[in-house]
Amino acid sequence: MPPFTIPPSRIDPAALPAPLLTSEPHSFAQSTFRERVPAIVRETLALNGFSGEIRRSLEELHAEVAGGPIRALREEASDRDFWNAVSAPYLGRAWLDVPWYWAEAFFYRRILEATRYFQPGAWQGCDPFRPKKATELAPDAAPLATDALLRRLPDEAIGQFEMLLQGSLWGNRIDLSYEAAARLGRPTGSHEERANLLVDDTPALWEFLRTGERRRVALIADNAGTELLMDLALADFLLDRDLVGEIHLHLKPHPFFVSDAMPEDLTAGLDALGTGGEMAAALARSLRGYLARGRLQPFTHWHYGTSLFFFQLPDDLRGILAEMDLVILKGDANYRRLLGDAHWPPTTSFQEATRYFPAPLAALRTLKAEIIVGLKPGEAERLGAEDAAWLVDGKRGVVQARL
Repeated sequence: MPPFTIPPSRIDPAALPAPLLTSEPHSFAQSTFRERVPAIVRETLALNGFSGEIRRSLEELHAEVAGGPIRALREEASDRDFWNAVSAPYLGRAWLDVPWYWAEAFFYRRILEATRYFQPGAWQGCDPFRPKKATELAPDAAPLATDALLRRLPDEAIGQFEMLLQGSLWGNRIDLSYEAAARLGRPTGSHEERANLLVDDTPALWEFLRTGERRRVALIADNAGTELLMDLALADFLLDRDLVGEIHLHLKPHPFFVSDAMPEDLTAGLDALGTGGEMAAALARSLRGYLARGRLQPFTHWHYGTSLFFFQLPDDLRGILAEMDLVILKGDANYRRLLGDAHWPPTTSFQEATRYFPAPLAALRTLKAEIIVGLKPGEAERLGAEDAAWLVDGKRGVVQARL
């Protein structure tokens, strides 16, 4: 059993800006719990042949989200005491009256309780989001998109790096918990994608990798499907060019946020690549070779499936990340965890907001939450005037580095 703990914060929580709350009128956090979360429960019910007991449990969760109050975990599980301790300030309140990131994380843990993921029986270890994830692995979906991107790579190494890095970035749009972002489509390497990069530290990241001996890199993954396959294409390039010695692929320990990638999704993704075309199939063979030789190493940790932030890393995981020459942090939820899911002034420097992190860091994220740092003065105001949903619709992205 993993030693679930609530580690001390590495920063002064009082120094953080105010947290994003589900109670904020007209916020994306509020609409998440009014609209998206209830829809996720209904879809999970529709896509799985659950027993009557599980169906009733999910229906009760649906009713609780609509009207509260939030109850504690009840099932016998190794993480129950942890969750009930970390959730104590919010139990008994309404889902529309709590910090947003905690609420989402606890909601997904409650989905696993309702579907008996950790309990002996027919549904033990069954990912309730597997039917949804499977749509991403159809041959004409993520595998074909990966094959198409590989076919468009330019000849020079820096051009390949830029296109693969941006493929990994824009793959984050394909978030199965948020259809609005997913409808923007899979990465193509287009000029439109480049135009929507609000911060682009790609040149600095390339120089960092090209000019130094980077023995070990951790890639903290976000979504399975398109995003994970694009991450793997980037990893293969870095390994093939000997820009890094090893890549440690950090995955979720159990289902989380609908499409978050677990070790099982890595296996499924590699299998699916074989159906996407010649280039995708060659990528799968290459990656399996790196896995066999230990240059690509899957890894998971209980912390990744919790409501804790990255300034609350347990000692063992902090030590692992501190040994990395670079950590590539993927996706919107991980960005929120990096910044404490708080209302930072947009002009706060990325370096200042992440200085506590124990290793050189690059964050690749499409915007699906009302949080961002690293913008120039006046830029947030200009974007808000152009597009009221610029922070949450997934259209824009950032490549931000603290090296």
